[in-house]
Amino acid sequence: MREHAYWDNRVAFVLAAIGSAIGLGNIWRFPYICYKYGGGAFLFAYLIALIFVGIPLLLLEFSIGYKLKGSAPFSLSRIHYRVKGFEDDKELVERKGSFEWVGWFAILVGFGITTYYSVIMGWSADYLVYSFNTAWGNAPREFFFNRVLGLTDSIFHLGGIRWPILLGLAASWVWIVLSIWKGAKTVSKVVYVTVLLPWAILLVFVIRGLTLPGAFEGIKYYLTPDWSKLLHAELWHAAISQVFFSLTVGFGVMIAYASFLPPKSDIVNNAFLIGLADAATAYVGGFAVFSTLGYYAHLQGVPVSQVMKSGPELAFVTYPTIINHLPFAPLFGVLFFLMLLTLAIDSAFSLVESVVASIMDKFGVRRWKANIGVAVAGFLIGILYTTGGGLYWLDVVDHFMNNYGLFLVGLLESVIIAYFYRAENMRRFANSVSERQIGKWWNFSIKWIVPIAALVLLVFSFTGTILSPYGGYPRRAEFLGGWLVLGIFLIASLILSRCKKGGEA
Repeated sequence: MREHAYWDNRVAFVLAAIGSAIGLGNIWRFPYICYKYGGGAFLFAYLIALIFVGIPLLLLEFSIGYKLKGSAPFSLSRIHYRVKGFEDDKELVERKGSFEWVGWFAILVGFGITTYYSVIMGWSADYLVYSFNTAWGNAPREFFFNRVLGLTDSIFHLGGIRWPILLGLAASWVWIVLSIWKGAKTVSKVVYVTVLLPWAILLVFVIRGLTLPGAFEGIKYYLTPDWSKLLHAELWHAAISQVFFSLTVGFGVMIAYASFLPPKSDIVNNAFLIGLADAATAYVGGFAVFSTLGYYAHLQGVPVSQVMKSGPELAFVTYPTIINHLPFAPLFGVLFFLMLLTLAIDSAFSLVESVVASIMDKFGVRRWKANIGVAVAGFLIGILYTTGGGLYWLDVVDHFMNNYGLFLVGLLESVIIAYFYRAENMRRFANSVSERQIGKWWNFSIKWIVPIAALVLLVFSFTGTILSPYGGYPRRAEFLGGWLVLGIFLIASLILSRCKKGGEA
């Protein structure tokens, strides 16, 4: 069992959980899908999904970790079910099983994401250095895809390792390990910088963006509602997906974080506070992104729709292009990529902490050994993504981890609590330790809305993958980077759950 450690105070826990929830997706995913799916109409759907899916699931994970006092595998191992079968073909016997494997699957999915998320941090670290002299010059696209990534012509053409990215990856893992070196004790101090600093920088970009010519054209694209989109299933799929992605539920992170809460902690208020803070960050981030895109469209003399990008291209191509046109360009470049790094680090080390806590709970390994072991494994796997074909593999693995692994965990967690532990039992526990009381609407959400939403998302993703390969990649790449990885994680989860518990650390 790992050492007993608590957060320094409630503020530290809230900041750590907010930091885990707030990540790169708040800056480059949320604004894009908001624009794509009806602007203000998407914001409405997102708020509904947050209230009836996101916050109930976040409160569920807080309750599991706080009540059962351990990592996701440890906590879920304490929720049992009974199975009947024959022994030696003679008599009917009853055995007791546990859901520990679900916890292991959750943290393995999170670890899989960390292996490439740390590479994106490496890109950001490199770009922080490049910003001092705006090394991308007047051709940010060519600089990013050719000189930085060395992008090859196909997914099976890896090319060579990009050494600056490898160095950035190594630096990212060192930072991650130092941030969680003593678990909650270290994180409690780190989050004051890594959560508050990016928020301060984000506000600088919002204020600066709103003063630029053409900014309000961008804001108009961001907020103008197309209410007819509410009738489309794709909008609701996007809204529920964003809630899952953004709150970091389904990775075992919030279960581990809640296990560090001291007695008499209010988990209901914390769940609402953290969920709404994450949504607010995404919303405010949209103003920073779209105001500057409006300015860029103004400079190019084209509609905002023609300059809207998502993901890495928005951060590493479009934004450097915009920064080139700003006064004191190097300063804004440094601030922007510093913001990306500090946004990413909290999500990264929270995912790693959930793995470390699980290893310590199961095998009695000392924290420093678990920290270094997980970091070395993550670094070695991440080398694949530093090659010329790494961006392709990152894209495939990310799609399968988020669209299958994450939703499957959300489905299983809600079913386990709703129908084995009983949702009403968990609701009563949450209310017993909280000032704010939640009603039986939470039971309904956990028993019906969350599992149905997760199941629909799984079916939606699976149907789309069967009809056509994701991203136009070869089926072989889809199998290797997607189905095979998920299969390995599932088998590893079952094996780990059957291993005997180790000694005390």
